[in-house]
Amino acid sequence: MSNEATPQFADAATSNSVAFHRAKCAAFAALHAGPGIFVIPNPFDVGSALYLGSLGFKALATSSAGAAWTMGRPDTGCDRAMVLAHVAAVVRASPLPVNADFESCFGADEDGVFESVSLCVAAGVAGLSIEDLTGNAADPFYGHDEAVRRMQAAHKAIRQSGMPVLLTARTECLLFGHPGGLGEAIARATAFAAAGADVIFVPGLKTLADVKVVVDAVRPVPVNVVASMPFFTLRQLADTGVRRVSVGSSLARAAWGGFMKAAQEIAEGGTFNAFAQGAPFAELNGFFGALKT
Repeated sequence: MSNEATPQFADAATSNSVAFHRAKCAAFAALHAGPGIFVIPNPFDVGSALYLGSLGFKALATSSAGAAWTMGRPDTGCDRAMVLAHVAAVVRASPLPVNADFESCFGADEDGVFESVSLCVAAGVAGLSIEDLTGNAADPFYGHDEAVRRMQAAHKAIRQSGMPVLLTARTECLLFGHPGGLGEAIARATAFAAAGADVIFVPGLKTLADVKVVVDAVRPVPVNVVASMPFFTLRQLADTGVRRVSVGSSLARAAWGGFMKAAQEIAEGGTFNAFAQGAPFAELNGFFGALKT
């Protein structure tokens, strides 16, 4: 279901970086074009990206929260330079196509969006996602029309780059309580698709019926769903027509959960039993050592 054949692109690395970048974009586009569904997991650093690649996943996506926590920042607490550095590091490390979680695009207006997207494309991504949030808790959403103009600016930047990077449009209406609810989310999703978005992402969908409503509203544009509560299966999501499933910050939270449990046990009880749940040293060291040979 999630392991359809995709174009081979690793050999492009022997040509030049532009050709390799273009080949990654083509492979990423092919994943979205075919029937079925695929998972795009979210590493939080270079090591986790390399390990995910060893498991047979076809593409990766960065996590704004996962990356921020590795830098001692909260989600959305990193500036554009920090995010671009993280994205570029993952892109350089992995032969897989990488989709950048580019938050709200680090631009106050359309010119800023254009500039930021141009820089992200230059980092070597095969895709990037941008949101419709302002970063202002008192007024969290860009207005409908402004959000569409920002998406158009992002699309323009990609088009002018000459690189076929996929643009994922996220509307955060459900996660951040837009008074228009699902209706506004669908209105924005359809407008974003018309503005040039290649993938639609509406986080916060709670029922399979709502997922299908979104899929049907933007068809044939593919839809990304994030694996979160409630945890639908891949088969259930495939039946609604979803094409791509990401995991957001969940892998980072799983890693932090094990770390925090072990650290708290030491601090509070003076014992070390949680270490028994850790991955074996030899397995980890062998995995990363083999990558260097």
